[in-house]
Amino acid sequence: MGTTRRVVLGTFGAAGALVLGWSLLPPRQRLTTVEPLPAAGGRLPLNGWVRIGTDDLVSVVVPRSEMGQGIHTAAAMLLAEELDADFARVQVEPAPIDAIYNNVAVAVDGLPGHPDEQGALHRFAGWMTAKVTREFGFMVTGGSSSVKDLWQPMREAGASARAMLVAAAAARWSVPAGEIQVAAGQVTHAPSGRSLRFGDLVAAAAALPLPKRVALKAPAQFRLIGREVPRLEARAKIEGRPGFGADVVLPGMLYATVVQARTFGGKVASLAGAKAMALPGVKSVFAIDGFHGGAAGVAVIADTPWHALKAARAVDVTWDEAPAAAALSSAQAMARLRERLDGGGGTAFLDRGDAEAALGGAARTVRAEYTAPWLAHAAAEPINCTVQLKDGRARIWAGTQAPDLARRAAARVLGLREAEVEMHVPWLGGGFGRRLESDFVAQAAAIARRAPGGAPVQTFWTREEDLRHDFYRPACAARLVAGFDAGGRLLALTCLSAGQAPAAQMLERTFGLPALPRDKTTSEGAFDQPYEWPAARIAHAVVELPVPVGFWRSVGHSHQAFFVESFVDELAASAGADPVAFRLALLPNHPRHAAVLRLAAEKAGWGTPPPAAPDGARVARGVALHESFGSVVAQVAEVSISPAQVIRVHRVVCAIDCGLAVNPNHIRQQMEGAVVFGLTAALHGDIEIDAGGVRPSNFHDQPLVRFADCPVIETHVVASAAPPEGVGEPGVPTVAPAVGNALFALTGQRLRALPLRLGAARA
Repeated sequence: MGTTRRVVLGTFGAAGALVLGWSLLPPRQRLTTVEPLPAAGGRLPLNGWVRIGTDDLVSVVVPRSEMGQGIHTAAAMLLAEELDADFARVQVEPAPIDAIYNNVAVAVDGLPGHPDEQGALHRFAGWMTAKVTREFGFMVTGGSSSVKDLWQPMREAGASARAMLVAAAAARWSVPAGEIQVAAGQVTHAPSGRSLRFGDLVAAAAALPLPKRVALKAPAQFRLIGREVPRLEARAKIEGRPGFGADVVLPGMLYATVVQARTFGGKVASLAGAKAMALPGVKSVFAIDGFHGGAAGVAVIADTPWHALKAARAVDVTWDEAPAAAALSSAQAMARLRERLDGGGGTAFLDRGDAEAALGGAARTVRAEYTAPWLAHAAAEPINCTVQLKDGRARIWAGTQAPDLARRAAARVLGLREAEVEMHVPWLGGGFGRRLESDFVAQAAAIARRAPGGAPVQTFWTREEDLRHDFYRPACAARLVAGFDAGGRLLALTCLSAGQAPAAQMLERTFGLPALPRDKTTSEGAFDQPYEWPAARIAHAVVELPVPVGFWRSVGHSHQAFFVESFVDELAASAGADPVAFRLALLPNHPRHAAVLRLAAEKAGWGTPPPAAPDGARVARGVALHESFGSVVAQVAEVSISPAQVIRVHRVVCAIDCGLAVNPNHIRQQMEGAVVFGLTAALHGDIEIDAGGVRPSNFHDQPLVRFADCPVIETHVVASAAPPEGVGEPGVPTVAPAVGNALFALTGQRLRALPLRLGAARA
């Protein structure tokens, strides 16, 4: 017994020492892949991120999905800057699946700490998360993390390749490497007047070992970063060249579409497909299961998309509706959320001082309750995926934000090893978090198994299926209370929200993991803001509902910002203070946030009367400030109401501090897209649940902001030399509260429910 105990304790002690030793080491390199990149098209790899051809063409390997945010161009700029390449000779190619491409930043940013927490424990947690994610993470495009994550490895890859080219030239000319300069794809030895192009040196450079250390440029040395470089794929998109998932056309390709259960959790009880099979071009009609939280339904394979759609309408199917889900409605669900608010408690994400005691002694309190509905992603390109299963291997074309997760899901369905599945990621016609999911890829793989003769099958969803079978932004309710003393000084704030937990759901359906004890996404946007409350308790209570939820652009920030920033505006009104001045008074130790707020207010003309609307209607301004994904955004909205009582947004002024601006034009484009996206949600977004299913079916009853209704959008970027932070999502959260606050200034009516509808205020 004693010997066994000593062996066991010794083993655990040794393991603990190994883990401790591993934890102290820096994260492993992100320069070389497990399987070295092969030469391709005459281009030779210098590391895992770049190939250079004898024709001087530089091919940058990008592991993030291009879904309109410009990441292919931004990533290429990072590498080309340190390489000193001629950007006119730069192209991008998708990365293979490898651990060096894992998104480390998105995992570190997901830790549930307050941005102001920078202590030793916080730094150690980030350090360990980075190390683990480097080995066992995923190639995720999301969380506005792409540039942030690629900032270091892309630049190191470019600098490393540059050093190898310089070393090759120095050896050829027998001169010191320090005498060689590189610019615009040309290596020059000024003392002797000799120069060579990259293509002349790449073969010799590729034979050299990677340099052990490289020096990266200081911002003052940048020639490319910080410039407004045109998007690499812009011309192809403008000219309508194929590039999206729906554009894939293969020899002998068949097409499939699906009709999925109307209610959450529904299944096929019986299927009569004879009528559909009798139609022209139809190859197969069959029931399919739901995968990774997706819906079960019926699939039709045909020779053309039209034949598949026509046959799908002819299918006679009886559904087995899940009783618990079939009884659910939006009104019932929202009542449950409000009821949970009455229970108090919840998981506290911020607990500063004794807020309840402070409120108990307040001379005056302000209370408000806010709600937000479920929202669909509604990307411009509906769900689609092409799969060919032939000779024991699969090829997949999927617009996915997580190619490694998609490959894993398809491999399991097809009974293949992951190495036997070849992933191709075309451009995404919008993602917003929907294409982080693997349900549609697994479904397409299952359908392709039924294809005759190994024919490729493109599975596509109609817009109706896309809206009715999403993983929605959770509905949420929040109750906020603040107290003032007799002198009008703010004493404390409490905020309790109630809703589903998207990260917990996604982990369960994707990995089979149990629910998280603390899902940061439920309360982000409330607990992690810079306001220096004297005392505060900000908490969330998870409410289980049968609605599938997931990550929606800006996740919890998308609704929590509406709650908090609208309530801050209420507090300013209650105190008789200017909304900008009131916020600034809560930011004495946050100069970065105060500067962004002041910039937006200045550029919008805050404090001066806004011009009237074109029809003479009065216009008012509203403001909102919010931090998310490492960036700080302030927006001022100018709003009027038409004679028909339609809310009109004429102008939105944005200020953003996102660290160093890699491509300022991208930032403006992203902020403009975020405002339109956020405005669509603020004015129209409402996925209504009726009898256990989604009522909206298409854009006629779930409208988008159109060109005629789009405001003038001005973006002002704060100059910074700090590393880049997020841009794609931070512009969304401030839109709804800025518009709502402007409506209050205009009408005196406080709208506390999304979407914003006049006459819908609740006391």
